[in-house]
Amino acid sequence: MNNRTDVLVVGGGATGTGIARDLALRGVDVTLAERGGLSAGTSGRSHGLLHSGARYAEADGPEARACLEESRTLAEIAGACVRETGGLFVQLTGDDPAYFEAKREACEEVGIPTEVVDGATARDEIPDLSDEVERAMRVPDGVVLPSRLVAANAADAREHGAEILTHAPVTDMRREDGRITEVDLGGEVGETIEPAYVVNAAGPYAGDVAALAGGTVDLRPTRGVMISVDYDRLEPVLNRCRDPDDGDIVVPHDDEVVLGTTSVPVDDPEEYERADWEVERSVEECAKMLPAVADAAHLRTWWGVRPLYEPEEAALDARGISRGFHLLDHADEDVANLATIVGGKLTTYRRMAEATADLACADLGIDADCETATRRLTGADDPERLDALVEEFDGQGPTDEDVVGV
Repeated sequence: MNNRTDVLVVGGGATGTGIARDLALRGVDVTLAERGGLSAGTSGRSHGLLHSGARYAEADGPEARACLEESRTLAEIAGACVRETGGLFVQLTGDDPAYFEAKREACEEVGIPTEVVDGATARDEIPDLSDEVERAMRVPDGVVLPSRLVAANAADAREHGAEILTHAPVTDMRREDGRITEVDLGGEVGETIEPAYVVNAAGPYAGDVAALAGGTVDLRPTRGVMISVDYDRLEPVLNRCRDPDDGDIVVPHDDEVVLGTTSVPVDDPEEYERADWEVERSVEECAKMLPAVADAAHLRTWWGVRPLYEPEEAALDARGISRGFHLLDHADEDVANLATIVGGKLTTYRRMAEATADLACADLGIDADCETATRRLTGADDPERLDALVEEFDGQGPTDEDVVGV
């Protein structure tokens, strides 16, 4: 292994592997280090929604527009890593009709295609849909298979010269004259890397990684539960059209649906409570949209931890929606060659990676354009190859365990 590298990326989720791919396509020498297998953290423990932007339209128009644009990009470059299922925002009896109208108007302003149908029409499409659905709004939501997406980004990065190291936790960093000079990797690697630049894409562990170099990242991580149940008669994503709350999304897979989710602050992204009430409440609330899931067999239950950025979250209410990603340059903390990327969504990982790669290249004096929006991912058209890459990178997460053939 070459111990010198232009950029060391810490974190092997969608953002980290996306950054590695972006940099490698620009001709940058890049090494990625992940503490476990790829997609072991937030990316691989999500509900797998490919956002159209409708969920954020009335709260944050620019972020909604970014989701719309990036979901369209992924439809072009990601192949079997995504499914274009469509989505429905449903208004139940007792839900505020003004909220429905505000979302519809906001979607129109953002440019998100919508179609409003009455409850009877929606039930013709989804026979098990609740009788309480008064109307619904079609939007171009979809499903992303994060294990495949992350593995494909890593493989593409590797094909263009990147080194992908799994089970390689960062254990220490050393700096001289305000720059990181050495990074120790433990686990199965046991090597010291000498990077010119370090990108911290460690998700909920980003604060711990930054602290090794004397940097600070103020996170307010929250946990959320997902429950996969046995149900094979849903095609579009279902969203409850109300202020964000527990149990307001149902995401279809082949023979299952994923129900979620909750939002509970945690102190430690590794050790936290997995509460039964979260499961019970999520199922109960999702069943108000799709009653059949109330009695469906539970196949898998998992929690994910969101790396929400503290200064932003503190400005929102308890269940406020995070408004995009944050790219932190640690130069003002006397760590001139360290950047941290936090927040954001799986749907916008490629845009997050582009912004981060731009910053790293500026520091290194590299003039090269981003190409990730127009080049198809490695293996995108070959599900079997994608699944083999997931296995190679030890990248299987619970979100898409029923679909990915590992």
